[in-house]
Amino acid sequence: MKLNDLLAGFVPLSNPSDTKTLQYNASPITGLTLDSRAVVADNVFIALAGSKQHGLSHASQAIANGACAILFDPAGDGIEYASLTYTDIPMIAVDNLSVVLGDIAARFYGNPSELMDVIGITGTNGKTSCSQFLSQLLDDCGIIGTLGWGEWGGLHKTLNTTPDALAVQSILANLLAANKHTVAMEVSSHGLEQGRVNGVHFKGAVFTNISRDHLDYHGSMESYLQAKLTLLQTPNLAFAVVNLDDAYSQQILAAIPPTVNVWGIMTTSPLKDWQSCPADEQVIAENVSNKPDGIEFDVRWRADGQRVSIPLYGDFNVENVLCVLAVMLALGHSLASATQKLAQLKPVAGRMERFGGNEQPLVFVDYAHTPDALNKVLGSVRKHCQQALWVVFGCGGNRDTGKRALMGACAEQWADYVIVTDDNPRFENSSDIVKDILSGFENKRHCEVIQNREQAIRSAISRAVVGDCIVIAGKGHEDYQEINGTTIPFSDSACVLVALETRDK
Repeated sequence: MKLNDLLAGFVPLSNPSDTKTLQYNASPITGLTLDSRAVVADNVFIALAGSKQHGLSHASQAIANGACAILFDPAGDGIEYASLTYTDIPMIAVDNLSVVLGDIAARFYGNPSELMDVIGITGTNGKTSCSQFLSQLLDDCGIIGTLGWGEWGGLHKTLNTTPDALAVQSILANLLAANKHTVAMEVSSHGLEQGRVNGVHFKGAVFTNISRDHLDYHGSMESYLQAKLTLLQTPNLAFAVVNLDDAYSQQILAAIPPTVNVWGIMTTSPLKDWQSCPADEQVIAENVSNKPDGIEFDVRWRADGQRVSIPLYGDFNVENVLCVLAVMLALGHSLASATQKLAQLKPVAGRMERFGGNEQPLVFVDYAHTPDALNKVLGSVRKHCQQALWVVFGCGGNRDTGKRALMGACAEQWADYVIVTDDNPRFENSSDIVKDILSGFENKRHCEVIQNREQAIRSAISRAVVGDCIVIAGKGHEDYQEINGTTIPFSDSACVLVALETRDK
């Protein structure tokens, strides 16, 4: 691909006889990159107007590494930087480059999403579980999300839940080359707001739930919701799955274009008047039962019904499974074949991951780091708990401070014993974070503070008795802690295993 082919329709090449342009068009582009350090011969360097500095501040390094052209956003200091950059390669200003970058990248990689069924999964909680479950249940299904990209059991790490626009298209092209017919993709509010999925053709959209999160970035719940709803604006969207039990479901339903088939999932009593149903299709769970080895429930779709048994814990996983089931039905699977596969589901790392039991307390490691998620996890585990319920949790630093007291109140409501500890303090004083959490308690009688996370987990496990349940919340799959700019290796799951092994020694 050459310059005119890549940029046609995005920017006019005003002087096709220009020497630089002719030189550029003489050889094909070998790649696109946002990182000047990663540039190799005949790459195009993409210079965005960042919040801290413009990408053109690194242009000299990109040129030295062999860039054949530079696309830059004229916003910010773009024009000034460009005037000070001396080079023989083309430097092309592209208005709103961050917005159109996804489409440019999609063109470079051959629009891979048009050749696969890409399912975009958004919501506050449940994105990772749904994407991982879909990859387990569907043949030749790839994953892009918090735990990485690739396929179930073989993931490559990503820096963000939703990678940048260039990385997204590169990953999709790799998944297509690996013969993946479907892709389950977590789509974060940041990713939508920043245009990271622009250029992706989604066949289906899934809205798991909406609750407080990322208000440090979005500012308000309304802005947060609006960011999520932009997923519905993707061209040629065929279907959308909506959790009808969620408080924001009506606002989501109102935003769905009339050409999109709506699948509603619910775990409460079905609507009495079928004609007033806000969804074209309903997938309903009834008679939910919590068992020692998981959850059972009846699922109903149209006139068909099946009893489902899943080796997972947490009532919220009923919602996650219904979302996944609705996707499978929308893709043409029968209810019988889909529910049969559900029995083979395996838990996701750091999502209600179970340890202990038998002659030891039952321990769950979960990623719950919002008030709603913690409330659902503790409420669900309480149903499996024969004796006391313990919770060990903290809150991340330099993030939404308003949720801390809410999470403290939630812990006090559900748990018999609460240990407040460090999560990822980042650059914030961990004592200030703890103080914010404790402000949500009315009575701190059964609450203590052990800021060292390893000591907190070991303390809970050593003191709990058989029949107790312990929830270690907030970090889930993460294998590190961020403290004062330093990343320290740490895994809740690994810590739990060691604590259980040495508990009675």
